[in-house]
Amino acid sequence: MTHVKFNRKPFEGSFNAIVDDLFTELPAFFKNEFNQTERKGWVPVNVKESGNGYQLEVIAPGMEKTDFVINLDQNLLTISAEKKDEVKGENDKQIRQEYSYRSFKRSFTLDDKIDATKIEASYINGVLTLNLPKKEIVKQAATEIIIK
Repeated sequence: MTHVKFNRKPFEGSFNAIVDDLFTELPAFFKNEFNQTERKGWVPVNVKESGNGYQLEVIAPGMEKTDFVINLDQNLLTISAEKKDEVKGENDKQIRQEYSYRSFKRSFTLDDKIDATKIEASYINGVLTLNLPKKEIVKQAATEIIIK
């Protein structure tokens, strides 16, 4: 069976036809626009929470530690990286290139629970890992109130 779509004028037809058009076009919109991992400036990030802090894992294979810049400005944590293209020799001939390095920049807003002075970062096997420890919660000792 072949699906034939008629181009109707706006607001022509019943409410059901408008809703049907919305739901037939919506999945294509999500598929084409939102699921593109090739967007510039986008890298996948995993966020984990443990009892003593958070862990951010930025997936960035092929980079060096020196390619990353991590800044903390008040409560805004910014992770960026830029890989310089290697200069090819005069005799090198590129036959096919399917992989290229891109620069990226991701920002995260930290809440007051994070101890910003103890943030640590490491880069191992293509994964930049940031450990964001939680602040120690200081509980005030219970005080006894004397009745006069």
